[in-house]
Amino acid sequence: MPEQHFDPDRAVAGTGMGGTMDLGVDEAETLERAPGGPEGPGPREKPRSLWSDAWHDLRRNPVFVVSALVILFLVVISLWPSLITSGSPLQCDLAKAQEGSQPGHPFGFNGQGCDVYTRTVYGARTSVAVGVLATLGVAVLGSVLGALAGFFGGVGDSVLSRITDVFFAIPVVLGGLVLLSVITSNTVWPVIGFIVLLGWPQLSRIARGSVITAKQNDYVQAARALGASNSRLVLRHIAPNAIAPVIVVATIALGTYISLEATLSYLGVGLKPPSVSWGIDISAASPYVRNAPHALLWPSGALAVTVLAFIMLGDAVRDALDPKLR
Repeated sequence: MPEQHFDPDRAVAGTGMGGTMDLGVDEAETLERAPGGPEGPGPREKPRSLWSDAWHDLRRNPVFVVSALVILFLVVISLWPSLITSGSPLQCDLAKAQEGSQPGHPFGFNGQGCDVYTRTVYGARTSVAVGVLATLGVAVLGSVLGALAGFFGGVGDSVLSRITDVFFAIPVVLGGLVLLSVITSNTVWPVIGFIVLLGWPQLSRIARGSVITAKQNDYVQAARALGASNSRLVLRHIAPNAIAPVIVVATIALGTYISLEATLSYLGVGLKPPSVSWGIDISAASPYVRNAPHALLWPSGALAVTVLAFIMLGDAVRDALDPKLR
């Protein structure tokens, strides 16, 4: 058999049927290259899950990065306010009432002579605590009830739907004025309990819809056909694929709950002095807005930035978890 020489300008390859086929230079080099070699294609990357894909997108989203840094700063000063202030929010001097910025007191003083900077820093603790704890309560209660109703359906689902309709008909602020006005406790727990009481129906409906959609998927039906129990179906197959909408709504709602706490405190039915809250400071500074606008500006600005940060974070998480945007 005559020796064959490789011509880079005209390569010939067997067709497997006794004939030959002209190949271009690129195709010939591809045949010469061993698969998986130094220049060949490497091993395929393992496909990422929804959560790893979402984290990959979030790290490159400037909206998420900025909002996460703001929230991280708020959490840190909520836990350790002494890191950026050494004063006491309850230490006031009437001789300095309504005075402006001074060395050591960059935000000035309010109508009672309290340092606005110190009270603004300590007010973050109350707002973050109410927002986080209320969101956890709403998410847990709403998710459990909604998931059970969506999974089992029937009479329980119908009853839960009618109960949520009743709660949706209650105006939030009016309900707070009625319920919290009869409570004399000066802690954050009545406010948190009220928010959980009126907030769980929204998360319940979101969780119910997600579970109904997830349980119709083929992998759930296959697991059911293989004899998986109801608890295994919910915990292992449905919940991980239905939790994303709940996380998105809860993240956005957290900022709303912080705003609601400030509103109730402003109206005098939420937290009450001597508690430190942005809503209390805004209410106390409102009569002196012409003489001491700084006492109203700083707690209002801190509240607005905090609520905006959580809403921006929720929007970024929603975009990352939405498969339609991929």
